[in-house]
Formats: sequence, structure tokens, C-alpha cells
Amino acid sequence: QVQLVESGGGLVQTGGSLRLSCAASGRTFSTFGMGWFRQAPGKEREIVAAISRTGGITYYADSVKGRFTISRDNAKNTVYLQMNSLKPEDTAVYYCAAGYKFILSAELDADYWGQGTQVTVSS
Repeated sequence: QVQLVESGGGLVQTGGSLRLSCAASGRTFSTFGMGWFRQAPGKEREIVAAISRTGGITYYADSVKGRFTISRDNAKNTVYLQMNSLKPEDTAVYYCAAGYKFILSAELDADYWGQGTQVTVSS
């Protein structure tokens, strides 16, 4: 049983930055690979970034490479997504996810989900 709570979403102009946080409670945090997914209206949920249990391996979707950075602080049971150079196409609900796999690579790898936080990028 793991609870995930996202925060940090909001409205930002094109080119701006936001940092999303995901606070986890329950089972030992380092047990889980963690990831961020997003879902835009009318589209399927897609993986944005993932980080392995200890933070040694990261994955980024091609659309966000070079702009987003995922990190984790296991001592604080928290995962972050730093989003820079935001574009309107980044607008979506962003979800934090945790899975028992070493690193998440797909939605089905996730065993727990947060409630989501809205990110809106305006021009």
C-alpha cells in the first residue's frame, strides 16, 4: 500500500519552468522504480520520465529530452520532475507512478498512481 501525492502543477507561460513533486508514503520508497506520466485531453496517457530505484538510471520521452529532469530523494520519499523550457504541447495532467520494477518503462509497470496535477502552458 503506497500513497502518492503530486504537487507543483499550475499555469506557466511558454518558456517557463515548473517543478513537480511526488511525495510517497507507505512501503520503503527505495523499493520502487518511479515515473512521471502525462495525459492530454483526448490522448492516451504516456510516459514522460522514469528513474530507477536508486536513481542511477533515467529515461525520458523524446519530446522532453533536454528540457525535463527527473530526480529522487529516497531519504525524503520524494520524486521530482523539473520542467524547463515549457511548451504548449506539454499541457496535460501529470501523474506520479510507482512500480515494483527496477525502472518503469510503460504504464502497465506502475502499481500505484497519484491523483494527478494539472500543468497548463500558455502562449
